[in-house]
Amino acid sequence: MENEVFKALADPSRRTLLDLLHRSDGRTLNELCAPLEMSRFGVMKHLNLLEQAGLITTRKVGREKLHYLNAVPIRQIYDRWVSKYAEPWAIGLTSLQDELEREANMENKPRNVNRIAIKAKPEQVWQALTDPAKTSKFWFNCAIRSTWEANAPFELWKGDSKQAEGVILDMDPPNKLVMSWRLLVIPNAADDAPSRITWEIEAHAEYAGVTLVTVVHDEFEQALPTAKVLENGLPIVLSGLKSLLETGSGLAGK
Repeated sequence: MENEVFKALADPSRRTLLDLLHRSDGRTLNELCAPLEMSRFGVMKHLNLLEQAGLITTRKVGREKLHYLNAVPIRQIYDRWVSKYAEPWAIGLTSLQDELEREANMENKPRNVNRIAIKAKPEQVWQALTDPAKTSKFWFNCAIRSTWEANAPFELWKGDSKQAEGVILDMDPPNKLVMSWRLLVIPNAADDAPSRITWEIEAHAEYAGVTLVTVVHDEFEQALPTAKVLENGLPIVLSGLKSLLETGSGLAGK
């Protein structure tokens, strides 16, 4: 997969497509074609290569197919060669102004979408997400606490400090978990309205023993600081989850 990522990034047109999605995620093919001086077929070919490398994901919303930047593969490269010790939520605030200035054309569309393939069963992924002893190994040393029932509250604790809280909005173990989300420890995000995180967990259609995990963060029109934090933080969490389930060692962070 790393070879595919480097190959995909080597082409300037594909890097331009990633830049466009970074500035405004969830674009249609027509929206991505407009700034580029190439045929529609050429753009489709580049998008297919980016999707094969895992650098973008796609979702159907109504009749439209939307394209999203998937930062997880780049995050995995960073974790392997640059640093395994990331400051948890503060990373997301370094470019908060960029988020506030992004194009506001995304009404009713999922905003941040990340996906990763993990060599584990869906049941193992579910257990890792709901077991505080396991979340502390990949979610910035934070343990998640809940009774795991619909409408039950959940809390994310780092030692004696509560980092985040929310409510279980919907769940279908081991395939789906939907939760509201409020960050409590980042000054600019603490006053945000709750947003929503959806975990979609499904066995890979072609590869036995592999599970696709997709995380969607949306409904954050009134929580842009939170959105920026999670845009940077969730790829780290997914990378750590993969590392934990495949090697037994997570990316604990500080």
